[in-house]
Amino acid sequence: MMSKTSKIYIPGDTGMVGSALVRCLKKQGYENLLLKPYPELDLLNQAATARFFETEKPEYVFLAAAKVGGILANDTYRGQFIYENLQIELNVIHAAYLNGVKKLLFLGSSCIYPRLAPQPIKEEYLLTGLLEPTNEPYAIAKIAGIKMCQTYNDQYGTHYISVMPTNLYGPNDNFDLETAHALPALIRRIHEAKMANEPFVQIWGTGAPKREFLHVDDLADACVYLMNHYDGSNIINIGVGEDLSIKELALLIKKIVGYDGEMRFDTSKPDGTPRKLLDVSRLHALGWGAKIGLEEGIRRTYEWYQSR
Repeated sequence: MMSKTSKIYIPGDTGMVGSALVRCLKKQGYENLLLKPYPELDLLNQAATARFFETEKPEYVFLAAAKVGGILANDTYRGQFIYENLQIELNVIHAAYLNGVKKLLFLGSSCIYPRLAPQPIKEEYLLTGLLEPTNEPYAIAKIAGIKMCQTYNDQYGTHYISVMPTNLYGPNDNFDLETAHALPALIRRIHEAKMANEPFVQIWGTGAPKREFLHVDDLADACVYLMNHYDGSNIINIGVGEDLSIKELALLIKKIVGYDGEMRFDTSKPDGTPRKLLDVSRLHALGWGAKIGLEEGIRRTYEWYQSR
C-alpha cells in the first residue's frame, strides 16, 4: 500500500481524470504528489520522459495522460489518436519499469470491448469480437497499453494494474462541441439553447443507444482504492452498473438546466455502439462501489460549467 509520503506521479494531472486523482489523493492525505504538466514535460518525447523518471524516481504512477475525445474527434483524428496514445503508453510504462516504480495503474477505456459484446460487459470479453469502427484507433492503443502492463508483469515481475472506466463526466471535462463526449456536449448545447431561447436542440443519432456514466470523482476514489487493495494482471471494470439511453440522458439534462424547448434527433448521424454497460461485479467483490448518483453528478457538473 502507498504510504502518505510515497512519491506519486500523475501523468495528465491537468485533465479531467488527472485533476480528480490529485483532488482525491490530497483529500486522503497523500502529500508527496509529483506533478509535471504539459508543456513542462511532453510525454510524446521518449528521451524527455526517460530523463524525468531517472531524475525524479517516482514510487507509484497513475497513468491518466491520454488523447481523448467524443465520437466526432475519434473518427476525424484517427491517426493522431492511435499515435499519441501509443507513444504516451510506451514512454511512461517502459520508463516506470527501467526506474523501479513499485506500482503503476493504467487507465484504459470501456471502448476496448467489442462493439456487439454481450451486456453487461465482463472483463473476459476483451478481444472476442470486432471493435466500434468510429473509435477503433483509440481502442487499439488502449488495448496495447493493457497488454504492455500484463506482459511486463509476466516477464519482469512488475506490479502494473489496468482499469477500464465507463463513460466519465465531471469538473474539468471538455465542453468543446467538436471534441467533447456526449454528456458535456449535451450540457453545453442545452444550456446555450436556453440562454438564446431557441425552440429546439439538435442531437446526433437516434437517441436509442444506451450508455453508463460515472462521475470522475468516483473514478478517482476507485483508482486510489485499487492501487492500495488490488495487485493482479486481470483488468478491472469501473462503473456504476446502470445505464440509460441518450434520449433519457438529454431529457435529464434538459430538466437540470431548466430548458423548455424540444429535443430533435438527427438520424443521419451515427449512433456508435448500441449499448455499453460494464459488469462491475469484480470491482464490487474487491470492496468498492460508486457513491455519486447521476442526477446529483450532472447537477454538480452543470454548476461547475456555469461557474466557468
